[in-house]
Amino acid sequence: MKKFLLFVGCLLTAQSLLAWGQKGHDVVAYIAECHLAPEAAERIEKVLDGRSPVYYANWMDNASHRPEYAHTKTWHYLNIDEGYTYETMPKNPDGDVLRAIETLVGKLRDGGLEPDEEATALKMLIHLVGDMHCPMHTGRLSDLGGNMLSVTFFGTPTDLHTVWDTQIVEAARRWSYSEWQDQIDRLSDDEIVFVQSGEPSDWMRETHEICRRIYAETPEGTEISYDYVDRFTPTIETQLLRGGYRLARLLNEIYG
Repeated sequence: MKKFLLFVGCLLTAQSLLAWGQKGHDVVAYIAECHLAPEAAERIEKVLDGRSPVYYANWMDNASHRPEYAHTKTWHYLNIDEGYTYETMPKNPDGDVLRAIETLVGKLRDGGLEPDEEATALKMLIHLVGDMHCPMHTGRLSDLGGNMLSVTFFGTPTDLHTVWDTQIVEAARRWSYSEWQDQIDRLSDDEIVFVQSGEPSDWMRETHEICRRIYAETPEGTEISYDYVDRFTPTIETQLLRGGYRLARLLNEIYG
């Protein structure tokens, strides 16, 4: 029994790290890559040893399970319970996605990092901006960001967090990451400026408002099917776009 409970605990921890799944993170990174200034793109490629942001979009999900990066496990999310705001919710002493992004941006802007340190910080930033825009990564601590909220997805028992990490993205569109970018990355210049405005704290609050709507429309036991996916597909597209454009803005400010 003890081994079983330990397994369940590890499973919940692992699920809490995976925002958007691989496809969503690739989409965010590729949209950002498509909007990098030439100088920023060149410098980033050099920092990443010839690789693109997409190549490392999911690197941190694996790295967080390695001993040297175990301290980053809580950096993937920011829990806000019902009745609380970011300001009133007790902070996780081990960090959260907002504080991690702000710290990484500060270090990269300041410069002076060793090459391997800079590459690690950049890989983390690419991933965490995607995490910030996955709604359930601002979910309630009381249910572990939806991990403990049971639903069914096309008849299969699962939880709300898993639905929003991976399942709903794949159900909405069976596209490759480049097809996602080609189909949704069509904002005007003025619209891009609007989306990129604000700071990470504003973006986090915006994501949490979407999370609150998801909770309201997905009570325990909800049977998620075609109508639910259709209703939230525009939300998925919007959040992937926002994540990509905002990551591009940060990278251009750092390296452009």
